[in-house]
Amino acid sequence: MDMPMELQQAVRAANADDDVRVILLYGKGKAFCSGYDLKQFAEGERGSAPGSQTMPWCPYKDYSQVMHPCTEAFMSLWRSLKPVVCKVHGYAVAGGSDIALCSDIIYMADDALIGYPPSRLWGCPTTAMWVYRVGAEKAKRLLLTGDLIDGQEAARIGLVCKSVPAAELDSETDRLVNRIASVPTNQLFFQKQVINQAVEQMGLASTQRLATIFDGMTRHSPEGVVFQERCREVGFKEVVLERDEGDWGAQGPSSKL
Repeated sequence: MDMPMELQQAVRAANADDDVRVILLYGKGKAFCSGYDLKQFAEGERGSAPGSQTMPWCPYKDYSQVMHPCTEAFMSLWRSLKPVVCKVHGYAVAGGSDIALCSDIIYMADDALIGYPPSRLWGCPTTAMWVYRVGAEKAKRLLLTGDLIDGQEAARIGLVCKSVPAAELDSETDRLVNRIASVPTNQLFFQKQVINQAVEQMGLASTQRLATIFDGMTRHSPEGVVFQERCREVGFKEVVLERDEGDWGAQGPSSKL
């Protein structure tokens, strides 16, 4: 859980630096971000990992001490006084998609993947940015299945601003960042605040509050408990494959209890 807080600190530092006019966010290695490292939470006994609880579960602690601070850290990108451009290669999944979608402008590689597989089981996207970017029906299509889509499809439906061949991602993103950086900081601040205000007037804060509470509930629901028990039996990665490719709706999270 350290990375969200480090991200928040980096945004604060960039906002305080007069030499910074625009923030470029990208991942090192083979991908942008694969989300939270949940292996220790899923495979360990409840209460053994930081932020994990024994049953009965306390929603207040989950919200106030774990998930709300992480959501606020991701939202530091949205609330940044300076524009944030996000460059996605490889994949941006689960919490990684939360980070990307809190940015102001996203450029993706054509072959990069984005999605929220935990919406199938054991998760709810706490930033709730999907519906604000693509509308209710397309957000439901993606979150009711947990399916991943590539950069081209993400750009087509308006989830991201632009998709380009992977070999051109750096140059295309740099071109955009340099163009934005040619505008005075005051002007960038004014335009971003007006647009953000329009979105926030649609109930963003209350939607995120509900999503963050529901995220905790998904991990402690009857099927969420079975998911974790299964992870301890065969391992987190194996159960994630079962979740993403199988039929948990019919095969009995309830029948396994």
